[in-house]
Amino acid sequence: MPPKDVILTIKLYTDAATRGNPGPSAAGVLIVTAAGQQQLFYKLPPTSNHRAEFLAAIKGFEAVIKFYGNTETIFFHCDSKIVISSIEKKYSKSYSEELAALAALQEKCELVINRWISEKNNKGAHYLALQGLHKFYPA
Repeated sequence: MPPKDVILTIKLYTDAATRGNPGPSAAGVLIVTAAGQQQLFYKLPPTSNHRAEFLAAIKGFEAVIKFYGNTETIFFHCDSKIVISSIEKKYSKSYSEELAALAALQEKCELVINRWISEKNNKGAHYLALQGLHKFYPA
């Protein structure tokens, strides 16, 4: 963790990969700081692609909190419109449990700025999710 007097800005990118819908899934997490980046991927349970996107975001915030604690500013980038829209509305009919878990993690952070980005701009997290899918669920 950084010293307490250091203001740390983090860019967090998450994505999910699902083979089938529902199907085997994995999460890709890319954490970028001034010091460099961490590339992570996680096995997710077989699930729908939308739920996998929420789970990927949860994994991302768990990783940020584990490695950096409560930071000053987190720019959260996600290519899932349902995740970003649900965070903004503070409501999700179908994914209320996942949204509540994600909101609880975001509340542990000093400031979170949620931003939807296109798939084209989320390739780092996307490739990590695919890497996880191939590792944990070989075809």
